[in-house]
Amino acid sequence: MTTYDADVIVIGAGLAGLAATAELAAAGRRAILLEQEPEQSFGGQAFWSFGGLFLVDSPEQRRLRIRDSHALAWQDWLGTAAFDRPEDHWPRRWAEAYVDFAAGEKRAWLHRLGVRFFPVVGWAERGGYDATGHGNSVPRFHITWGTGPGLLEPFVRQVRDAAARGLADLRFRHRVTALSRTAGAVDTVSGEILAPSTAARGAASSREKAGEFVLRAPAVIVASGGIGGNHDLVRAHWPRRLGEPPERMLSGVPAHVDGAMLGITEAAGGCLVNRDRMWHYTEGIENWDPVWARHGIRILPGPSPLWFDATGRRLPVPLFPGFDTLGTLEHIMHTGHDHTWFVLDRRIIGKEFTLSGSDQNPDLTGRSIRGVLGRARAGVPGPVQAFLDRGADFVVERDLDALVRGMNALTGKELIDADGLRREIAARDREMANPFTKDLQIAALRGARGYLGDRATRIAAPHRILDPAAGPLIAVRLSILTRKTLGGLETDLSARVLTPAGEPLPGVYAAGEAAGFGGGGMHGYRSLEGTFLGGCLFSGRAAGRAAARDLG
Repeated sequence: MTTYDADVIVIGAGLAGLAATAELAAAGRRAILLEQEPEQSFGGQAFWSFGGLFLVDSPEQRRLRIRDSHALAWQDWLGTAAFDRPEDHWPRRWAEAYVDFAAGEKRAWLHRLGVRFFPVVGWAERGGYDATGHGNSVPRFHITWGTGPGLLEPFVRQVRDAAARGLADLRFRHRVTALSRTAGAVDTVSGEILAPSTAARGAASSREKAGEFVLRAPAVIVASGGIGGNHDLVRAHWPRRLGEPPERMLSGVPAHVDGAMLGITEAAGGCLVNRDRMWHYTEGIENWDPVWARHGIRILPGPSPLWFDATGRRLPVPLFPGFDTLGTLEHIMHTGHDHTWFVLDRRIIGKEFTLSGSDQNPDLTGRSIRGVLGRARAGVPGPVQAFLDRGADFVVERDLDALVRGMNALTGKELIDADGLRREIAARDREMANPFTKDLQIAALRGARGYLGDRATRIAAPHRILDPAAGPLIAVRLSILTRKTLGGLETDLSARVLTPAGEPLPGVYAAGEAAGFGGGGMHGYRSLEGTFLGGCLFSGRAAGRAAARDLG
């Protein structure tokens, strides 16, 4: 008779792994949760997140007079995903199930667990094409009160409670190197025990080997994340449709997010699909206080900054800030340069710059109502002011000639002509003189201010950027920031990993980014935002429930 160490082995203690482990414990199953990083990094990448979640027809939306529906959300998802491959069968099935979840029980389920939301709903990925194209037709980006740590809290609590009851065995510093089979089913997980580490959350930890391990269970759930910290792998799978990969990239995730488990699962018989689908941001700035190597922060901009390529040419319609991430990335990578510029003023940066991440939003992360109200009155928020004062990518000057000299000095190349940049900005400013305009960015920002949430908290009143009263002028160098893997291990709706022949790989399930958030890529080519954390929760929950059920 085979002796097992647990009912299920879960690989990866991020949000998807925690959701799966919580479900297993709720079903009375014993799980071993393996994590290569030290306990300080418990919760994975979700800890650093802004905590945004995609919800449909929520009470928060209705209070702001946002009319949303399942039909509209599915229309937006299909227009954004643009599924067009045979291997999109399961991703599309997962997408349908996820939109049902987001329009159905998702909010109530999270609410029962204690999750609450900031009352103003954000409008991410606005698109700018026709009704069936990419983008959110309405605001759907719900910020968790407490940001990423607030979303993690109930799942960390459930898993620690399970550990106290003997249903979860938490093993940090366990790095998986192989999955192997007995009688055709994957039931053995082996690897290295790494030396203890006091590295801070997200910081590089030692890879010194202190021992080895072999563990056995009739089911294994792979929840190990994607490839965003492995720039070599990002470049290897970079899609040709986006041009050549950038020479210089920042990292939105720690280096240990390296995709190793994807290769290990593939070697064990799993099928990887949509490797060339990925989600990288175009508004990355170097963190002046980095935690990991090449640590970048994403600017979540409002629609007012003027966006110029490396040579001072304005980006084309509809590539405005916050409208089409991958469309902008594709355009940038065909310019021959891998950086761009925001040009704006102090009035705009004070109202419209939010920095993504829990650490850059201490008021929301700390659930401080006073802090949030203070942000609205502060002019420039403290975390943004810190980048203005210390950030390597910021140029602040009173006049445009000096600003351009600073921009060229920052890149070490005379790429931008002051007269040309002045013509572009002055032309835009002339369009502000009356309510009519042919500048579609101005039309877009005026339209966005028709939404109460944006007008109150997010978008500066339209004004001339060269107006001295709005100054000083600010230029921000933007770099490509690696983030999410949209493809992954192909899974059916029970989160079972499939083989290249389309059959379930016995004993193996996958969740979170390792599974392309479901099916091997439920987002298709693009994301509507707020769908990554939710995808981890949804697929992790599905994997935990399916594994518990399939054990009989």
